[in-house]
Amino acid sequence: MTTQPMTAAPAQIEARRRGGGKRRRKPGTAWGPIGWVFLVLLVLFSLLPMVWMFFTSIKSQLTALQYPPEWYPHNPTLEEYHRLLSPSSEVGGEFLTFLWNSIYVSTATTVIGVAIAVPAAYAFSRFRFPGRKFLFFAVLFRNMFPAVVFLMPLFIMMRLMGLVNTQASLILTYLTFGLPLSIWLLKGFYDNIPIQLEQAARIDGATRFQAFMLVVMPLSAPGITATAIYSFITAWNEYVYALTFLNDDDKLTLPVGLQRFFSEYVTNWPGLMAASFIMSVPVVALFLVLQKYFVRALTEGAVKS
Repeated sequence: MTTQPMTAAPAQIEARRRGGGKRRRKPGTAWGPIGWVFLVLLVLFSLLPMVWMFFTSIKSQLTALQYPPEWYPHNPTLEEYHRLLSPSSEVGGEFLTFLWNSIYVSTATTVIGVAIAVPAAYAFSRFRFPGRKFLFFAVLFRNMFPAVVFLMPLFIMMRLMGLVNTQASLILTYLTFGLPLSIWLLKGFYDNIPIQLEQAARIDGATRFQAFMLVVMPLSAPGITATAIYSFITAWNEYVYALTFLNDDDKLTLPVGLQRFFSEYVTNWPGLMAASFIMSVPVVALFLVLQKYFVRALTEGAVKS
């Protein structure tokens, strides 16, 4: 018994014939030198303000004001940093108070915001109840308006509650702005976690709360981290509401306290740049350390399985 050699289908032969002369593009060659030039320019655009801020902070007052400017300080000094970080000096005592106030307000806003956003986002993601979509979009509705629109209404509310000139007024206000996006971000992340994992835990005898704490929470750690970063940075950099709600010097935050370096006739530019650089360090360091969690939360929360 003879066997006939197997032949490829005509469609396959035609596809091979058409594609045989084409070379497969190597991965990464499409980016090319133009992309790298763009990345270098983007990095320089991001780093140059920080570099110039640091160089100005280690100059003397006379050198900082000279023209043409001295791009790199030939006689650097850390005098302004010593003044700012020394509790015994008048400027240092005020600066450290402002720094502590910013840390306290930002941390409290972050902790409370995450504690509220996590169960709220989980409820919107897993439960079906009347008015669910309406409530979810109502939460996001606030973000359609600029923050300054709510300045006077919130000030009147805080005055009626007796919270004007207290840091609690800032924490409540920052929660008003940060919670909508935090809930939306976490809900998208929870939607991407298979519900079968929770069902398997329930079959093994876990309660819904135990399944949430032992299964969902570890998997949602990147999303929670991204939410915490967003809440902290928003509270750390806010200026308008802190300027409006606070009056006492010992309660001011750093963005408002930086205006102390301005006076009627002269501005201490090295001191201002040193204070601004110290203020920028926590935010930059926090983002650099946790950026992989932030990017993962944004990508996984944006893709629906």
